[in-house]
Amino acid sequence: MESLTYLDAVAAPIVAINCDTDQILPARFLQKPRSDDFSKFLFRSLRFGPDGTEQPDFVLNRAAYRDSRIVVANHNFGCGSSREHAVWALYDYGIRAAIAPSFGDIFFINCLKNGLLPIMLPEAVVLPLLDTLSASPGSRIAVDLPAQTVTLPDGAVHAFDMEPFAKECLLRGIDEIDYTLSHQDRIDAFERNRAETC
Repeated sequence: MESLTYLDAVAAPIVAINCDTDQILPARFLQKPRSDDFSKFLFRSLRFGPDGTEQPDFVLNRAAYRDSRIVVANHNFGCGSSREHAVWALYDYGIRAAIAPSFGDIFFINCLKNGLLPIMLPEAVVLPLLDTLSASPGSRIAVDLPAQTVTLPDGAVHAFDMEPFAKECLLRGIDEIDYTLSHQDRIDAFERNRAETC
């Protein structure tokens, strides 16, 4: 998993409310192994027609947004099923942060477990930001994870909340298994001590 500290990148607006995990990653791709490149499945039914041709009106198919590493979404982004694959698709495409007024609960947790930073900002910040990104394609946003701030295209800086353990894992580029394995010496010592006292 790639560590995340500071990100200054083009942001793509996802304007629709309740963009669910089936839109992000359609169910027909759930049988694919994690070793596959899930970026080609991201928003598959919205990005591509039935014959595989790009839909020119979809945001990520527009030249100014193709290299986006941040998505800014409307309310309840990632609602729906618990599929982790939706986060894999975003991550494999290159998205490292998602900003929204609210997220689907399980999607939010899946983001943190898979190296993607979900940031909740107030509706009064996000809705005008969606308008700005739509009106000015290629606009950039800066995310400073150590400082827990987001700098918008107009220079406004907004703080966001972050659970300390999740923050540490993102900064180090590790998941919960990696974190556990980093304490292998202590685990081994505990097991030896336990075996001796039983």
